[in-house]
Amino acid sequence: MRWLLAFVPLAGLTLAADPPAPPVKKIEPGKVVVPTDKMRRLWGELVSLDLMTRTGTFRNEATDEVMPFVVLPYAELLHHATFGDLPDFRVGERVIFRLHEDAAGKWVWLTYIQDEMNFLHGHKEYYWVDALDPAKGRITFTQANADRSFIRDKGLTLETDADTRYWKAGKPAAFADIKVGDKLRTKTHGVGKGKSRVCWEVFLDDESLLKFQAEQVAAHATRMAADGLPGYVDAAAGTEVKATLFLEARDAARGLKAGQKVTLAPAGADRKPTAPVAGILTAIKPVGGLHEITVTLAAPATGFAPAGVIRLRIIP
Repeated sequence: MRWLLAFVPLAGLTLAADPPAPPVKKIEPGKVVVPTDKMRRLWGELVSLDLMTRTGTFRNEATDEVMPFVVLPYAELLHHATFGDLPDFRVGERVIFRLHEDAAGKWVWLTYIQDEMNFLHGHKEYYWVDALDPAKGRITFTQANADRSFIRDKGLTLETDADTRYWKAGKPAAFADIKVGDKLRTKTHGVGKGKSRVCWEVFLDDESLLKFQAEQVAAHATRMAADGLPGYVDAAAGTEVKATLFLEARDAARGLKAGQKVTLAPAGADRKPTAPVAGILTAIKPVGGLHEITVTLAAPATGFAPAGVIRLRIIP
């Protein structure tokens, strides 16, 4: 009987099941979803851009392949180390493209473009000057953080030409102002192949980059005030519209208050507002970096379909 008793405790045991795996995020029409568990982030050179359809192509600098992309309405377009929009970007600019699969499994949906200034500023990294060749306008550098405790890469080169501009203390400077040991940040462009970096802008100090950033913040705020804050319609019934504002509207949305007079407009494929309707902002709630809003319109909400893009404009 003792051998039977040895197995009795096992009879009451059940193996604990593994917890279910979290669902894989997928892009959904009308929702602000970024599937970070399945994405590609590629450095490349902007080849073409269509502002009306918000589509374009870029050259993958690792393979030289020219790849298409479709900019999702809520994509973060990070220009000059802050928020921007497609018109801010120049053909040839070297940036990171974050891509996701579309419904057909093609890697074309884009949820951010991050320019070089934004990458360096966000990661607190610099291009540390190792050597200079004034005759060729070439800078050899190591990419590292502020105290060089983290080195991302070394033995890299920056090219300059007649169109390169240099900045120090927020004012125009020159190649001759650069010294070995300086830490630079840049805005570069490609040359149609490989990883070549030709500088449009060279910042010899943080002050100069931050000046460009401040100018971009002001320009984007002006655009938001003129076109309205972008977002998705969540629901529309009668004269009431519920919507979620995109991340790029975050700073402006923080100043919104219930009771403000607004206009709400559907937006086309280019995200430009059409047929604005007057109304009152009746509710606003922050949700992460986004903001959920409710607007009561002066007329029935006939032009606002769920998952459609809207622009919310504050009436001064």
